[in-house]
Amino acid sequence: MASHRRPKQPSRTRVTVLTATAAAAVAITAQSAHADPKPSKKEVKAKVDKLYEQAEKATEQYNGAKETQEQLEESIDELQDKVARGQSDLNDLRAGLGSLASAQYRSGGIDPSVQLFLSSDPDSYLDKASALDQLTGKQAEALKKIQSKQRTLAQQRKEASDKLGDLADTRKELGKKKKQVQGKLSAAQRLLNSLTAEERQALADQETRASRDSADRADLGNEKPASNRGAAALNIAKGKIGSPYVYGATGPGSFDCSGLTQWSFAQAGVSIPRISQDQANAGTRISSQSDLKPGDLVIFYSDLHHVGFYAGNGQVLHAPKPGASVRYESVNNMPYMFGVRI
Repeated sequence: MASHRRPKQPSRTRVTVLTATAAAAVAITAQSAHADPKPSKKEVKAKVDKLYEQAEKATEQYNGAKETQEQLEESIDELQDKVARGQSDLNDLRAGLGSLASAQYRSGGIDPSVQLFLSSDPDSYLDKASALDQLTGKQAEALKKIQSKQRTLAQQRKEASDKLGDLADTRKELGKKKKQVQGKLSAAQRLLNSLTAEERQALADQETRASRDSADRADLGNEKPASNRGAAALNIAKGKIGSPYVYGATGPGSFDCSGLTQWSFAQAGVSIPRISQDQANAGTRISSQSDLKPGDLVIFYSDLHHVGFYAGNGQVLHAPKPGASVRYESVNNMPYMFGVRI
């Protein structure tokens, strides 16, 4: 005999689970269908190079903040030394005036003018004492020296305090710029890690070949330098071909872009600023590429964050980026702004 009971309906919980499962399956299928394709090695390299460029920009800002910090620290040390010496001089002056008061006491009493000084601020003393007309020439001279020394010390202390505040701000800025550099480098490394081991090796080999070929095959022509100092610095920089690029490095084993140019000029006995933006104003500006001569600095990008040496025949010698070494490249590989003749 057939059963006439209704078929059991699925519970609401079961329906919900089934519906959610189906929806998830549809979503996964849709995502798979519309997922962005994995970027090619060429696309990854382009993105990494852009991040390296941004990191170099942040590095030049970091270098500038670091230089400011060092200058402030040196200036503060000098001011604090001046304050210490000034305080010692002031103590000696006061001791001398005290000896004068003691002598007066032994001879019959302290002059009222000296007594007034010993019990009040010398800044207001001279006016009061002159009204009493009780200063001897020797006392007046001693008190004026003390008053002048006190004012100088107060000014130096305020200047040191202001510079300490500037130093604190600079250190904060330094930390921010360092984080920016590290963030760009980390992003670049994540992109590189998305490639296979073989692809990463191919990119590394490409950079190695570019550095090796630049030294072996660069045709620098026969152009004559226009500056003996620039020519000497360029020749010194040539000896560093193959040295690795390292952010913030100033030699002698590794360099960033402005570190190479500054170090090379220093070896030639010429002092130039640390960062590319300041090096851009360190000499005579050369607007046209056709007027460049070997040894001239070449400034790149609208914010002037990259610099190298013009080496001749359209070639620049520079420290380009991480993973690369000091080498020759075409001056047209980057947006040229102007040259600088030191």
